[in-house]
Amino acid sequence: MTTMLLMLAQEAEHGTAGAPTPFAVNSGLIIWTWIVFVTLLFLLKKFAFPAILKATEDRERTIARQLDEAEQANTEARRLLEENRRMLAEARAQSQALLAEAKAAAEKERSGAIEKTRHEQDEILARARREITAERDKALVELRREAVDLSLAAAAKLIGQRLDGPADRSLVERYLASLEKAN
Repeated sequence: MTTMLLMLAQEAEHGTAGAPTPFAVNSGLIIWTWIVFVTLLFLLKKFAFPAILKATEDRERTIARQLDEAEQANTEARRLLEENRRMLAEARAQSQALLAEAKAAAEKERSGAIEKTRHEQDEILARARREITAERDKALVELRREAVDLSLAAAAKLIGQRLDGPADRSLVERYLASLEKAN
């Protein structure tokens, strides 16, 4: 806008006699250009530069503060990452320990169950042996009684009289006992 005014002022001085060329030196235009430049420089220095400088300094302080905060956040993130890694390693170690403990407990339980089963099996075998022995002894007693009865019956047929007395029975039992000792 000021350039237009200067051009109009120059035309008024020289008249419209000739068209100005870009290489023509016009001293009036130079003076007015310097006056406008100095005035603009003064106004910028007085009003604009302090505001620009203050905004620049504020921005610089904000950036510095944000960089400090970012550095602190980065340091905190690194610390948390290390803590997370440490806790993860501890959790893995604990899980391995729990797994080993569970395996040991399962093995102990299994061996206890096997031992209990063996003990029960031994008890069952011992009871069966006792029962077999008792049944065998019972069968032997029954067999002896039958043998005594048969022997007495056979002897009675041979002799021709009835042999039922306790003395006769005792005699046959002693004879059978002597036969068992001989065998």
